[in-house]
Amino acid sequence: MELPVIVGLLALLEYWFFLIMTGQARGRFGVAAPATAGHPVFERYFRVQMNTIEQLVLFLPGLAAFSWAVSPTWGAAFGLLFIVGRALYARGYVQDPAKRGPGFLLTFIANVALIGGGLVGVIWRLL
Repeated sequence: MELPVIVGLLALLEYWFFLIMTGQARGRFGVAAPATAGHPVFERYFRVQMNTIEQLVLFLPGLAAFSWAVSPTWGAAFGLLFIVGRALYARGYVQDPAKRGPGFLLTFIANVALIGGGLVGVIWRLL
């Protein structure tokens, strides 16, 4: 069960990295707190941060449920797919918001697999 825990913590570290990137962009583009708008490139960093936290709310419980009810190894694998997807999403979105699609798709696939598989796995255990 250690692998999913490591992957979950890596996802949080990735998010922490996005927080730092957003803070640096705030300074670089002169967007003083508490503003969340101003320079278009800062807004891209901010959207990456916010979308990632929105996805983490789905990902972390899905990772836990799937790993417990189905497979910790497969849970970790889908978790790594989530992390890679977030990295691609961030890179693409900051370059050009139109390039965020592939990373978002990987994130979506990972979350659907974890939440859907976790739900089915838990129900299966109850039967």
